[in-house]
Amino acid sequence: MVLEVVRYGDPILRQKGARIGRVTPELQRLIADMFETMYAAHGIGLAAQQVGHALQLAVLDIRGVEDRPSSLELNGQPTDPAALMPLVLINPEIRVLGPGVTGPEGCLSFPDIYADIVRPESIEVRAWNATGEPISFRCGGLLARAIQHEYDHLQGILFIDRMDRRERQRLQPQLDALHAETRMRLSSRQSLKQ
Repeated sequence: MVLEVVRYGDPILRQKGARIGRVTPELQRLIADMFETMYAAHGIGLAAQQVGHALQLAVLDIRGVEDRPSSLELNGQPTDPAALMPLVLINPEIRVLGPGVTGPEGCLSFPDIYADIVRPESIEVRAWNATGEPISFRCGGLLARAIQHEYDHLQGILFIDRMDRRERQRLQPQLDALHAETRMRLSSRQSLKQ
């Protein structure tokens, strides 16, 4: 089922996700719905907060992107990143391996807003997969950037928090408009419930 993607201005985007203790049928349903939602929105990553759940859960699939390369190392061996896709990360932990590089980012919770963000070029990831099995790998390029973007969501951090001051100032009118629109929509829903 395609879920509604929460937009900037909704307080859940600032909530740190709760750790997941075990993989349940409800969690597997949420994972399936998150993939369906991400694909419907033409995204490459989606965090649970973006569909209204403050959990340490993200889904990713970079296979459709050909102009921004990724690298992957499994068990110390270079591997095609597509071999890991689609990717579910439960309770992820990341360790920075490379220096920061600038690259373009967008976010499904910020429609039509894009900015250059500095993030480490490569990272090591430890998490559970969709069945609760531990996984670990090293990655670089777009995959590393996408995982860091989603990891930030799980901590209540948004990509606008990573923008440099000038970029943030340039985008502030769009951000203010989106925030106000979201708050108005949330207020209307609250009024309807009363």
